[in-house]
Amino acid sequence: MDDLLSDFLTETNEGLQNLDGALLSLERSPNDQSVLGEVFRTIHTIKGTCGFLGLSRLEHVAHAGENVLGRWREGSLAVTPGGISLILSAVDRIKEIVAGLEASGSEPTGDDTALIAELDAVFNGEEPPVAAPVVQAPVVEAAPVVEAPAPVVAAPAPPVEAAAPEATAANAPQTIRVAVEVLEDLMVLVSELVLTRNQLLQLARTEANSPFTVPLQRLSQITSDLQDGVMKTRMQPIGSAWQKLPRLVRDLGQELNKKIALDMIGAETELDRQVMEFIKDPLTHMVRNSADHGLETPAERRAAGKPETGRITLNAYHQGGHIVMEIADDGRGLAVARIKEKVLRQGLATEAEIAAMSEQDIQRFIFRAGFSTAAAVTSVSGRGVGMDVVKTNLERIGGVVELRSREGRGTTFTIKIPLTLAIAAALIVESGGERFAIPQNGVLELVRVGDGDGPKVETIKNSTVLRLRDRLLPLVPLSRLLALESRPKDEGQPSFVVVTQVGSQVFGIVVDRVFDTEEIVVKPVAPILRDVTMFSGNTILGDGSVIMILDPNGIARATGLGAEGSDNPAQAAQVRGATRGNSTALLLFRAGDGAPKCVPLGLIARLEDLPAERIEQAGENLVVQYRGNLMPLVPISGYATLPPPDSRQALLVFGDGAHSMGLMVDEILDVLEAPLAI
Repeated sequence: MDDLLSDFLTETNEGLQNLDGALLSLERSPNDQSVLGEVFRTIHTIKGTCGFLGLSRLEHVAHAGENVLGRWREGSLAVTPGGISLILSAVDRIKEIVAGLEASGSEPTGDDTALIAELDAVFNGEEPPVAAPVVQAPVVEAAPVVEAPAPVVAAPAPPVEAAAPEATAANAPQTIRVAVEVLEDLMVLVSELVLTRNQLLQLARTEANSPFTVPLQRLSQITSDLQDGVMKTRMQPIGSAWQKLPRLVRDLGQELNKKIALDMIGAETELDRQVMEFIKDPLTHMVRNSADHGLETPAERRAAGKPETGRITLNAYHQGGHIVMEIADDGRGLAVARIKEKVLRQGLATEAEIAAMSEQDIQRFIFRAGFSTAAAVTSVSGRGVGMDVVKTNLERIGGVVELRSREGRGTTFTIKIPLTLAIAAALIVESGGERFAIPQNGVLELVRVGDGDGPKVETIKNSTVLRLRDRLLPLVPLSRLLALESRPKDEGQPSFVVVTQVGSQVFGIVVDRVFDTEEIVVKPVAPILRDVTMFSGNTILGDGSVIMILDPNGIARATGLGAEGSDNPAQAAQVRGATRGNSTALLLFRAGDGAPKCVPLGLIARLEDLPAERIEQAGENLVVQYRGNLMPLVPISGYATLPPPDSRQALLVFGDGAHSMGLMVDEILDVLEAPLAI
């Protein structure tokens, strides 16, 4: 493929990305000349360049569409919904031809006579029928032209010595085109650099007063900054994953004879391009479900006292190291009675088990494979596939999906997914003599069991559980799950429970030792281990060891603890019901005079217990060398005094990613859950 054709495909793809949205905006505001001008210019540019490159088929379709747009633009022909549908069909045909051109380097064969004849008829003043346009499934579902095999992204350009005076005066940001493959290779190199940094830091920790300590701290900081910079080049606004949805909702509305409005909030929220690829299909399916299952027909909505137009709302925002996305509709909600009937008919639960379950637990049966409440099979849904695939695909990238629904009021799905899959913070643990990594975003807390008066492990009906404060948590001994040889332990030697959460299910993973948290580079699982769902990848530690990354979602499925995988739904519902929805986890500690104090556990990055000799005085402040950086320490009393020699200092470490500080406390007492009203 020559450079001219490659540049044409790049520019055409960029123009086509926004064309559907612009046409739908024009349908809502037929007199908006700015939008009409934008659509006309895009089609006109495609037509003109086609003639230069000798792409006759593409030129004829674009020319016929341009003729209609020209009459709309000059005001001699009115913009109508039927005309918009026809232009959308022409855009679909252009996308199909461009995709074929991109794949083979030459125009694909095809007959466009009927489409061009319809466009010419509209150009000559005939009114097109108002009907749902024929949407080709590959274009709507996969949109090959939008996501080209070698797309380009905009990245900040390097400074130019002699900038044009006009550009300097306008102070316009300069951009260059960079192939995605180049960014992927750069990300791989940064990942290897992070691994090497971890190895050097591991070596430096073994030597006291090493001359390499200071330069390694500088190297670590530069590596972190470089990692952040490369991650930013991979970030894209989530709105680019939503581009197809307005067109999809319009076509579904015509096909289903429904009036549907789509609201999109937070389209500028950014996430990793790789994560975005994973969520496109689940997102499309959930919007289809909302349109088909969720929203009623205009007549049904009038009878229910609702506006004729149903509303689907997409909302995205950042929360910690995650993206939270909500897909909500104001439709009929989930029919609990119908779900119960289907559950009983399929033998998924008994009447006694259903009676013990909450309404939300019953509703979550829609995530079971083969489960559908549709009254009839349609072209949109009703085949019993979909929501289970959505859930599985999201779990592959460490995401979870939650459900809230009120019958007659609507349904909201909440998706929580990680910002990126390339580099993540993980907790390093050991079980059966082998080390593993657990993604830190799935760890709620660590509990030491087996010594003193702390939490105890109990056995109830052959199941091991942990009595943690006011609830029972099911436990998964990791060595038993992975068939590892358990090493004999000293009498009274404690074990550790990593408390994690999958959806609304909270459970504990029993391990022998807990090491430290570390930034790990996530490598994909080898093909031979793809069927072992307990692992989500592997990584290389600072000492060169290769270890597996545990997947809490896969562990929950393998042990039957997941809400949808449990063999005993009533028991799963009972455990989930113990979670206090209106309570906040608080860390209770003593510091200074007066009563014990507490802080929300979610604000704390780590708990540390350091030897006093590691704490240094810097002027009037106390500091400590912490993870390659100098961390300030803040005493609760406000007076900075060094702790006594040979003692230990408890710290609550707070951080916002780039900075951290340690709060000096006397004693950490407990973690409790209580309502927090400020």
